[in-house]
Amino acid sequence: MEVLGRLLGLLVLLLVGTGLRFSGALDERRTQLLNTLAYYVALPALIFVSTYDQAIGELLTGELLVGLLAAVFGTVGVAWLIHRGAEERGRRSVAIIQSYHSNLGYLGLPLVAATFDARVTAIASVVLGVVSLTQVPLTIVILTAINEADASIGEEVRRLARNPVLATLIAGLTIGSLGLPVPGPVTAGLDVLGTLALPIALLCVGASLQVDLPSVDVVSTGAVVAVKIVCMPLFGWIALSLLEVDAATFTASIVMLGTPTAVSTYVFASELGGDEEFASLNVFLTTLASIATLFVLIRAVG
Repeated sequence: MEVLGRLLGLLVLLLVGTGLRFSGALDERRTQLLNTLAYYVALPALIFVSTYDQAIGELLTGELLVGLLAAVFGTVGVAWLIHRGAEERGRRSVAIIQSYHSNLGYLGLPLVAATFDARVTAIASVVLGVVSLTQVPLTIVILTAINEADASIGEEVRRLARNPVLATLIAGLTIGSLGLPVPGPVTAGLDVLGTLALPIALLCVGASLQVDLPSVDVVSTGAVVAVKIVCMPLFGWIALSLLEVDAATFTASIVMLGTPTAVSTYVFASELGGDEEFASLNVFLTTLASIATLFVLIRAVG
């Protein structure tokens, strides 16, 4: 019941964010400020306190890397098979990328931190780094290839290298691997900031969600939702079980892979010729549906 209550609380915060947008309290400027606070302050703080006392060799294993890549590329393959016949390029490209591109930072990692112990959270931080470094370039390549859009992949990779979340992950793991001391007041302050990551992120996601019900493509959207929140964690479950990873690694990976489609896919679709309305709808519905599926996953692995 505690897990269910926590997930229902996430749904409430999500809907509050949407309500604040409709009321005008969270306009575009204020939402951007909250996004900045989450992205540059709260999430990096959460990642640092989760990893600064952990050695990278204890968290990132070959089995974890292989399992995560198998889940990502297995999901891409299934999505391509399902949507390859779609006539509209913009919709086809969005359906494929939104089937695997996960909301690891804003929802996945804070949810793991709020639900599991420090070791599981530290591994979830590594999962975030590995999958982000895979899914962002892959999304750009798929959108540009299908839509014949112009994009500088090199610039996107450089932007990814400057990502504060990934930079903090590297810093935390480096300090942990070298055994460098970190003053107690610093970690205590960062811990407080880290607890703000989930509520701020949920408000931002809620304020960013947009849905136009008359334009719903039930078949395509249903396929995206099913592949993202059912097939992807299932592929991870199978791969990581076969690789016999430890319980903490398995738990962190499955919950992270079970997160909904990232809001950033809407931005990528807007910039690279994708169907924007379709992208927005899928973000909304995968986020809504994931409340139920994440409850099942957390109970199953917990």
